[in-house]
Amino acid sequence: MKLYNTLTRKKEEFKPIKDEEVTIYVCGPTVYNYIHVGNARPLVVFDTLRRYLIHKGYKVKYVVNFTDVDDKLIDRAKEEPTTVKDLADKYIDEFIKDAEGLSLYEENTIHPRATEYIERIVEFVDELVKKRAAYNINGNVYFDITKSKDYGKLSRKNVDELKSGARIDVNEEKKNPMDFALWKKAKKGEPSWNSPWGRGRPGWHIECSVMAKQILGETIDIHAGGEDLQFPHHENEIAQSETLTEKPFAKYWLHNAMINVDNKKMSKSEFNFFTVREISEEFDLEVLRFFILSAHYRNPVNFSRELMEQSQKGLERLYNGKNNLEYLLSKVEKRDLNLEEKEMQRQIDVFIKNFINSMEDDLNTADAIASIFDIIKYTNSNFDEKSSKIVIQYTYDNLMKLSNVLGILSKKEEMLEDEILELIKKRTQARKDKNYQLADEIRDELKERGILLEDTQEGVKWKRI
Repeated sequence: MKLYNTLTRKKEEFKPIKDEEVTIYVCGPTVYNYIHVGNARPLVVFDTLRRYLIHKGYKVKYVVNFTDVDDKLIDRAKEEPTTVKDLADKYIDEFIKDAEGLSLYEENTIHPRATEYIERIVEFVDELVKKRAAYNINGNVYFDITKSKDYGKLSRKNVDELKSGARIDVNEEKKNPMDFALWKKAKKGEPSWNSPWGRGRPGWHIECSVMAKQILGETIDIHAGGEDLQFPHHENEIAQSETLTEKPFAKYWLHNAMINVDNKKMSKSEFNFFTVREISEEFDLEVLRFFILSAHYRNPVNFSRELMEQSQKGLERLYNGKNNLEYLLSKVEKRDLNLEEKEMQRQIDVFIKNFINSMEDDLNTADAIASIFDIIKYTNSNFDEKSSKIVIQYTYDNLMKLSNVLGILSKKEEMLEDEILELIKKRTQARKDKNYQLADEIRDELKERGILLEDTQEGVKWKRI
């Protein structure tokens, strides 16, 4: 498998540190509000990477953190008003609801909170101070970037240019404008903890370095997130972690491109963002996951209602194909394959191989989805009630394995109320009796009740509208 490593700016063969285990750290949300669609992209993309690595046979240790103490949380808590902890608890619960809708929330996903690691953070910062890579000014502790051997290597930013472009406040206390906070002195009314430098709280960058080190080890396989985190967040993580351990922080750095609205980056500061919760009021969140995976993760995506509607229709086609296979499995008999069916199975193998090749090529989910469509299109055209159950079962089982890698097609067909089922049966009989007026009346009544019928070769199909 090849992955594009931001650190080297090229696709590299993926070789984990341990043969059968992969460690992944993904920068998660700052929990002061509902997550927006831009937040959802890295979560969906790298969850799909996790799923694919498991599909390949790896044991994956997967971490998505929560930043539960930060300036944004403090400001929001003052606005509400509430405590920072209560605000974080609220939006972690809301995150989990959205994550379940996006098929993200798995029991084996580790969700550490920054506040759970305060003692370890203090120890980490103290060690940097003792190594003279950090310094204390009046209770604020800063990392000295001149102590980092190759600061800027991830983002490819020139340090001298960064220095000259940095704005220095009149009362700036840092030695260097590019130095960054590891520990912030307590202010009145803010959450704080004891430290050798007085009461305070951690800076943003230090949280991820500490949690990754404690949970996954000093060197991890993959560190991932949105491309907007390359600088300064990930750059600063590398600086402080590698200065402390004198080991590489991560072998592979993966970054997804942004989601745009009207070709502008989606962000709260631009007031052009949509929360996942808002999207869920109009679309099933599986549609949003499908939309995100329909483009390569390193390509920017333009978000719009029209594209979401296209994604919804595409996902419906896949569900119809899946349901058609389930229908055939309930009707066909199990018998040996004839020559034509053996060729059909070989063709299904070609589609499976295409799917795998796409995923192996830097997680190309767009082409992988195309292979799923190929399977559905082929089965709709070639399988019927005369086909052997062996080839249909083989196709169905592989379809479900591949779709599970993408985190789609997992929903079971919804059951209808007895009254609705009886109306559908009554309409079917009316059509057999050529009483088309009654059939149309029943169809219209069902539509008013939110049930849309479709007459197909396999019989009547329905969906809620």
